Amino acid sequence: MKIAITWSDSFIAPYIIEMLGPAAVVIPNEILNDQTALDAMLTPCSALIHINSWSTLGTDRDDDVAYRAMREEARPILDAVDRHGGLHMIILGTLRVYPKWDPAYGQHPFYDWNSSLDPQDAAAGGQLWMEETAMERAQAERPVSILRVSNVQGIPLNGPPGNGILHRWAEDCNIGFGVTVPGDGTLVKDLIHIHDLLRVIDATIRNPPPTRESMAIGSGQGIMMNDLADLYRMKVNCDVLTGGETEGEVFGVVDGRDMEDRFGFRPQTNIEQMIDEAFSVLNN
Repeated sequence: MKIAITWSDSFIAPYIIEMLGPAAVVIPNEILNDQTALDAMLTPCSALIHINSWSTLGTDRDDDVAYRAMREEARPILDAVDRHGGLHMIILGTLRVYPKWDPAYGQHPFYDWNSSLDPQDAAAGGQLWMEETAMERAQAERPVSILRVSNVQGIPLNGPPGNGILHRWAEDCNIGFGVTVPGDGTLVKDLIHIHDLLRVIDATIRNPPPTRESMAIGSGQGIMMNDLADLYRMKVNCDVLTGGETEGEVFGVVDGRDMEDRFGFRPQTNIEQMIDEAFSVLNN
């Protein structure tokens, strides 16, 4: 069984490739518009994992150019899946959408499979366009899994610096800058470690849905930014400032019950372990 990977990034994709070993088929971006070459690489594959997080143009996330670019860059992949006829498409994106709005209760505190899909910026609109188009085309012989992931933390396989706010704060503390908390400190993040995300991806590959599914992926446990900063202050006695930039950050908590019902497990790496990992990189 071969698994194709498209739009591979520098953090998550190398971990997926390492997990899959000889089964991984990395599709270079430059052949996505070469139908013959793309079809040839996909022929032996039973699944395709698409890293749906960013345009290869690298434009600003809120630039309309990013939205248009992501749509155009996604079309060859969607069309190739249709031609193949037997691919399980796994679209791995980010939670840059708003939690669902309940008319009776207002803002719902959790992201789940039923969350509102109003994108937070233009690039998220491009991501959402691909997800919705893939879902419309899903069939029993080519099912689609949408995994919208919150705040992935961990150490890149090619070495530090680490990925995510925990590593950024550890590095800032290490050079004496202290911690700058986004907003007033009351916003909540759901942090998931890369190894837990890999377990989710592996389980999705091994057990495709009957036709289509969409899920919010996180630890299922949120932490307020002020409380997170306190963990750093207790660990290294660093300064803590509020009023930091919130743009580009993903806030909100994932409903862990959806993951447990679907996969039979919840993420295991806790915040304290992730913080210890972040500082261990700096000390090596």
